[in-house]
Amino acid sequence: MSSGIDGALIRDVLVGVGVLIIGIGVFIVSLALSRTLTRFGSTLDAIDTEIAALSKPVAETLRHVGGIADTADATIARLGGVVGRLEDVAGGVGGTAKLATHAVAPAIVNAGAALTGVSAALRRLVSGRPGSAPSTDDQAVTHV
Repeated sequence: MSSGIDGALIRDVLVGVGVLIIGIGVFIVSLALSRTLTRFGSTLDAIDTEIAALSKPVAETLRHVGGIADTADATIARLGGVVGRLEDVAGGVGGTAKLATHAVAPAIVNAGAALTGVSAALRRLVSGRPGSAPSTDDQAVTHV
C-alpha cells in the first residue's frame, strides 16, 4: 500500500519552501538596502545644496585672495628691482671708496714722510749737529 506520498515529493516540497524562504530573505535585505540608499541619497542631496550655497562666497574669497597674491607678487618684483639697484649703488660706492683710498693713501704717506723730515730737521737745528737726531749718549754729554 502506498499512500502516494513518497520521499522524493517531500524532498521537492521542502526544497521549494527553502528556496521561497531564501527569496523572501533576499527581498527583505533588498528592501533594507533600498531604504539605506534612499537615506544616503537624500543626505548627498542636502550636502549638494549646502555646497552650492557656499560655492559663491568661496569663489569670491578665492578671487580676492588671488588678487592679493598678484599684488604681493608685483610688490616683490618691484622690491627685487629696488634691491638690484641698491646693489648697483653699493658696488659704485665701494668702487668710489676704493678709488678714494688709493688717492688719499699716497698723500698720507707723503705727509708722514714730510713730517718725519721736518722733525729730523728740527732735531738737527736744536742739537746743532749735522746728521740725524742725537742719541741718548749725545744728550748726556751735551747737558754736562
